[in-house]
Amino acid sequence: MFFTVVLNKCFSNTPKDEQRGGRMARYFNGKLIELLAPSGNMETFRVMVEANCDAIYLGGKSLNMRMIRKGYNFSDEEIAEAVELAHAVGKKVYVTVNNMLNDEEISKAVEFLLYLEKINVDGIIVQDLGIIQLCHEHNIKGLEIHSSVMMNVHNIEFVKALKDLGLTRVVLSREMDLKTAKQLQTETGLETEYFIHGDMCTVNGSNCYYSSIVLGNSSNRGRCFKPCRWSFQVKKDGNVYNTEYPLAAKDMYMYEHIPELIEANITSFKIEGRMRDTEFIVNLVNAYGDAIDRYIENPLNFDRKKAADLLQENRKRDFSTAYAFGKPGLDFINTRYEGTGKFYSTGKMFSTPTEEPEVSEELVTEIMNELKAPAITEKHDNKLSVKVNNFEQAKLCIELNVDRVYLPIEVYAPDSVLTVDELKYLVTNKKDTEIFLDLPQMMTEIQFEMIDQYLALYGDLLDGLLVSNLGAVRKYGSTYRLIANFNMNIYNQKSQVLYKQLGVDEFTVSIEMKKQELANYLAKTEEPLEIIVHGPLRVMYLDLDLYENTSAFEAVDNKDNLFIDNSTLVLMTDKGENPVYIDQFKKNHLYTAKELCLMPIINNLAANSQLNFRIEGQTYSISQLQEIILAYQSAIENKAKVNAINPELRTVRAGYTLGALSF
Repeated sequence: MFFTVVLNKCFSNTPKDEQRGGRMARYFNGKLIELLAPSGNMETFRVMVEANCDAIYLGGKSLNMRMIRKGYNFSDEEIAEAVELAHAVGKKVYVTVNNMLNDEEISKAVEFLLYLEKINVDGIIVQDLGIIQLCHEHNIKGLEIHSSVMMNVHNIEFVKALKDLGLTRVVLSREMDLKTAKQLQTETGLETEYFIHGDMCTVNGSNCYYSSIVLGNSSNRGRCFKPCRWSFQVKKDGNVYNTEYPLAAKDMYMYEHIPELIEANITSFKIEGRMRDTEFIVNLVNAYGDAIDRYIENPLNFDRKKAADLLQENRKRDFSTAYAFGKPGLDFINTRYEGTGKFYSTGKMFSTPTEEPEVSEELVTEIMNELKAPAITEKHDNKLSVKVNNFEQAKLCIELNVDRVYLPIEVYAPDSVLTVDELKYLVTNKKDTEIFLDLPQMMTEIQFEMIDQYLALYGDLLDGLLVSNLGAVRKYGSTYRLIANFNMNIYNQKSQVLYKQLGVDEFTVSIEMKKQELANYLAKTEEPLEIIVHGPLRVMYLDLDLYENTSAFEAVDNKDNLFIDNSTLVLMTDKGENPVYIDQFKKNHLYTAKELCLMPIINNLAANSQLNFRIEGQTYSISQLQEIILAYQSAIENKAKVNAINPELRTVRAGYTLGALSF
C-alpha cells in the first residue's frame, strides 16, 4: 500500500438515521457525499468492499461499456454475491447496463433487469433510453436509475427530462465545469455524479463513432478500440505540425479539489477504473476516501496535498482537472506512455491507424442479402434531404426541388449562420421543400436563450427542427415537428417508443448499425425513418480545439491537403487524412477521410417506403453537391441503374465506404 488508509470513520455531523449497515453515510453541512468505486471482477470486489468507499459499481457479462478485456465483469451469481457482501457492511452496489442495445438484445435486457431487481441491486446506470422504457413496461420499480456519462447530460432541460422519466441521479457530462454543475443541480434538485479520477476522452460522451466506422467496434457498445490514442500529425495551410497524440486525454485528477466538488453540490464522487488491477484501484480509492474524511472532520485544517505526491508517482498517464474549472485547452493532452502499449487499462495496444473499409461487390452483395428486400424497379416514394452549411448550398437545394433542407446553427468556418433575409428568400422560393433548423449537438443554457428568441421571431418560417439531445426534445417537442438526429443513438424499437412519447416525429438511423442490425431494425420499425446515404461522416465531436496546435507547435514540413482546401485542418497518419471543421462556438467536428456512399444498395433500402434518404452536404462545393443531389434524385426516380455506384458519381475524397455496414 503506498499511502495510509482511513476506513469507516464516523463523524458527529452525520445524521444518526442515515446508517448503511455497519457504516455511517458521509455528510458535509447536511450534504450527502458518496465515494463511488469501480470493480472489474469478483477478486477486486472482495477487496474493494472493505475499502474506504460508500458504493461500488460493476458490470455484468454483457450490456455494459467494458466488454473488451477477458477475465473481467461479473456473472449473475457473482453480482448476487457482491450485493450480499456490500449490504452486509452498509455499502451500495450499482450495475452498469450502459451500452446501446440492438433489438435482438431486448429480451436479454428484460431478463437481466428483473434479476437485478430480485437480488436487491441498489441501482442501474444506463445510456440507452430503451432501458428506461423497459423498466416502465415491466413495472420494475425496485431499481434506482442513474444516467450514464455516455448519456452526455449537459443542460437543465436534459436533466428535467430525465427527472420526468423517473431517474434519481445524473452522471454529468465530462465537459461540464463545476459552476455549471452546481447551477444544474440547484435548478433541478436531482442528485449529480461527477467523474473525479481516471480515464477520460477528448470526444464528447456518446459522440465518438470512429471505432465503429473504421473497425466495426462501437464505443457506445463497450468495444471502443481507442482511435483517439493513435498518433496524428496536424496539417493546416500547407504546414505540418509534429503533434504526436493530439486526441489523447490526460487522466482526470480531482484529489486536491474535494472542497470544490462538495461546494458544487456533487453527491457522488466517481472513480473510473473497472479494468484496473486490484492493488492499484483499491489504493486509489482509499486515498480519496481518506481525503474526503479529513475534510469532513476538519475543513479549516484540510491538507489538499497529503498523499498527492504518491498519486503522482503511481499514475498511469499525466493528470488534469479537465473541464472542472473551465476549458483546459491543449493542457488536456497526454504524452506519458502514449504509443507504448502501457497506457491502456488492458496493458496493450488495441489498434493502429486504419482507413475506412472500401466498397466491394462482395460486401454490397452481403448487405443486400441481409436486407432481404427486393430491388424495386418503379419510382420510389422515398424523400431526399440535404444538410447544408451556407446559403448558396441551401439555395441550390431549393432550385433542385430537394424534399427537405437542414439549416445548421453550428456552422463550419468560414461560413456563418444564414441571415434573416436569406431565410426569408428560401421560404419564399421553396415550393414543396421543407426547411428544418438543425440545432446544436450540445446545447448550453445561453444557446437555449438564443434559440428561444430566434424561434419566437422566425419559428413560423420553419417546418421543424432537427434535434440532437434530450433537452431539446423536452423544450420543443410540443411546439415543433422534431426529427431525432443520428447522434441521439436510437438503436432499438424501445428507445424509439419513448422518444415518440416525448415528441419526436421522425428518427435518423444510427450510423453505427452494422448490416444485420440495420436489417433487423428496418424490418421491425413502423415509424418514419431517415438514413444518411452519402457524404463524409462526422465521427468525433469535440470541445477540444485542435486548431490551437498550429500556434502551439512549430511547423516541421510543408505539404498540401490531399482532398480539401488547405484552410481546413486535417489529422494525418500514414493511412490518410481526417478533416476537422470548426464552428462559431469553437466546437471541432472530425470527419472520415472517405465518403459514405449507399448508392449500391439504394434500391434495397427504397423497398422500405418509410425510409427517407439524407445527404450530408456541408463540406461539399456547390458543383460537387449538385452532382451528388442529381445522382440520388435520379436513383429515386429509378432513371439509372443503381445496383453499383453510378460511374458519373465521382468521389471527391479518399474514396467511398459503406461505413459500419461493412461489418
